[in-house]
Amino acid sequence: MDLLSALKSASAVNITQKVVKKNEYLLRPGMVERNIYLVESGALRIVYLTEFEEHTIRLGYKNSLITSLSSFLKDQPSEFYIQAIRKTKLSVIRKTDFVTFVQQDQNWQLQYQAILEDLVVQQMEREIDLLTFSPVERLKRVLERSPQLFQEIPAKYIASYLRMTPETLSRLRNS
Repeated sequence: MDLLSALKSASAVNITQKVVKKNEYLLRPGMVERNIYLVESGALRIVYLTEFEEHTIRLGYKNSLITSLSSFLKDQPSEFYIQAIRKTKLSVIRKTDFVTFVQQDQNWQLQYQAILEDLVVQQMEREIDLLTFSPVERLKRVLERSPQLFQEIPAKYIASYLRMTPETLSRLRNS
């Protein structure tokens, strides 16, 4: 059994359900993230806002875990918004319950470590994409990693994630 399935079936873990409306914020900068979320349906994005623009830095959709990871891990205020792209149903697991559950069993600890390692690798791949590849290559690489992306996420958010305009993304998809 994988960690997420085990969490859902564990009676000792208090999992609540939450519905977030389209464009509603789950988290805002300055708040400390005390939950981890499993997306049951819908889609979310993690956004970093500068004075001049917003940057979509992560996308979450069905069966994704999502949280403001640095805030969750360090108990410090988040720098990010988590916003629903469309109506989203979440399973909400409090950090204290999550950590207690994971620490109970070495197998869960190893699976949690694997999840964190996967997140680090994903982030490194994204950084490499943004720093070294052309828009065409960025699109190609993200579609290799997440072929269902366009079925789950509107193009304007994918464009923001890939650091290009929606018009550039549309042109690339049509060529």
